[in-house]
Amino acid sequence: MPPSPATKIEFAKAPGRSVAHVTRGVSRFLRSLDRSSLTEVVLASNRRADILSVGPTGEIWIVETKSCVEDFRIDRKWPDYRLYCDRLFFAADETVPFEIFPEDVGFILADGYGAAILREAPPHPLAGARRKELLVRVSRVASNRLQALADPGLHTF
Repeated sequence: MPPSPATKIEFAKAPGRSVAHVTRGVSRFLRSLDRSSLTEVVLASNRRADILSVGPTGEIWIVETKSCVEDFRIDRKWPDYRLYCDRLFFAADETVPFEIFPEDVGFILADGYGAAILREAPPHPLAGARRKELLVRVSRVASNRLQALADPGLHTF
């Protein structure tokens, strides 16, 4: 009996995994570093950071996740993220060659359960006003998401 279309899709995705797989591993890793993180945070530029992480001192990292080489090649927005973080990283699993990523950006290797920094991201400290705006934004996004979990019927404006 031939496999169903759903089975074919799952089999085709298995070797390359997914961005969700990388995101989960990176988020777990960041938590182990005492860093809090949120996914899919819309910045003032209307760009969406895959993972925005805040450390205990308020240092902000953005981690841009990539699922494959083509995902990286078509992405032209990632340099803009430097304006919204103290450190910028790419993250991918072992199926994406580490060498394709620019040397002036950090790199995190991840799987669905954890991650490791293979290349540190150079620091480029944010101005105080930008840091404050981002910390307020993160607080509001996190609060709104928690409220939506507690009250799924709540209409947002």
